[in-house]
Amino acid sequence: MAKPGTIEGEDGRCRCAWHQGLADYERYHDTEWGRPVTDDIRLFEKICLEGFQSGLSWLTILRKRENFRAAFAGFDFEKVAGFTEADVERCVADAGIIRHRGKIVSTINNARRAVELRDEFGSLARFFWSYEPKPEERPAVMDLETLRANPTTAVSVRLSKDLKKRGWTFVGPTTVYAFMQAMGLVNDHLDGCYLQPVVEAERQAFIRP
Repeated sequence: MAKPGTIEGEDGRCRCAWHQGLADYERYHDTEWGRPVTDDIRLFEKICLEGFQSGLSWLTILRKRENFRAAFAGFDFEKVAGFTEADVERCVADAGIIRHRGKIVSTINNARRAVELRDEFGSLARFFWSYEPKPEERPAVMDLETLRANPTTAVSVRLSKDLKKRGWTFVGPTTVYAFMQAMGLVNDHLDGCYLQPVVEAERQAFIRP
């Protein structure tokens, strides 16, 4: 029987209900969400796409992700840092992505800040994983409605403030917490989701940068 906040799939497995039974969303839930990530390109991509998601659904962004990757040089922040005003106009005209000038400019700005962060810490991963919450900093087990609300925590507030101090934009606490959930800094697969213990085992075996 599915526990609150989960739904049973056609394969008989219970999953966090937020994937809504949609094939592409379910695949993202099963193969990406919550799995620990240290790849700098993926970390940069995710925090930028979370910024683009602001005011929209993640499903909208997910379905445009390949278009975003094409527009932003695969989210290679070294390359994006060199984007010019012509690139801004190119992206604004690109119907395959979210044509929000402020978010496009933010992505280029954040690429330049990412280069600085990488040079300071050795990798983006080392910086971001330094904000992995300690056990006592983790909130109580979340229900589906809390997850849907893109919650903030004391740690996501601190990380958001640190990024903003370093010149990053579109990195508010809720955006940052969604990033932390997706990149495995926390395991918010719900109790009853078959992946909750799987992801937790991966996190236990994971070598922090």
